[in-house]
Amino acid sequence: MEAAATPTDTSPIGAVVSADTPPIGLQTIATAYSDYTMKSLEEARCFVEKLSGVRSLDKALEIQSEFARQAYETYAADSRKIRELYNDLVMKAFTPSKPPPAAR
Repeated sequence: MEAAATPTDTSPIGAVVSADTPPIGLQTIATAYSDYTMKSLEEARCFVEKLSGVRSLDKALEIQSEFARQAYETYAADSRKIRELYNDLVMKAFTPSKPPPAAR
């Protein structure tokens, strides 16, 4: 158990990276944005398909309300994920790999 908790690698900016967490970088954040964009586009495509087959106003409003709810939930979840990735990146960037020297 201690082996998994010990640092295994030092990143170029001096932060210690553990073996069980993937390195957080700009590529990881860009991938998260890309995933969110793909989910949003897929949800919009499904919404348009559903809406095109509707024959009544009340059903159209129901579909639109469901789409708005789903879009908000997707936005909230993915923005939380992206915010956490940025937070991890900043914390790793500013975590020193060695303690500062003692003052005399």
